[in-house]
Amino acid sequence: MGVTSPDLPGCVTVSKDETDAIKCAKEALGLHIYGMEVDGEPIPTPSSIKRKGAAYVLIEVWMPLIRASIKEYSVKKTLAIPAWMDRAAKEAGIKNYSLMLQVAIAQELGIDIKAETPFSHPAPTIA
Repeated sequence: MGVTSPDLPGCVTVSKDETDAIKCAKEALGLHIYGMEVDGEPIPTPSSIKRKGAAYVLIEVWMPLIRASIKEYSVKKTLAIPAWMDRAAKEAGIKNYSLMLQVAIAQELGIDIKAETPFSHPAPTIA
């Protein structure tokens, strides 16, 4: 089962059934609009669902959640530290090496982590 948007060329998904089609359509719509935002393209207004020859379903996405999920996507990195440093960190009660690395990288790059929240993006787009 294929799902397309007549107002968003290239926004296409394929699903196994109607339930999956709606789920996939929401994901495709959110990612497509996000790409348009990043590229600076205008977001079209929603069109009427009254068209002949096809079944239409209203698909809604809340863009702040889409933006946050893309921005906050984690990338797995493998790293090594000296054994003495691991022992010292454990003795100091440090358990979350990932957070420590994130803080260190942010400091090195001069990034204010507190300012980089999922909702520090533009206002939601209604599509």
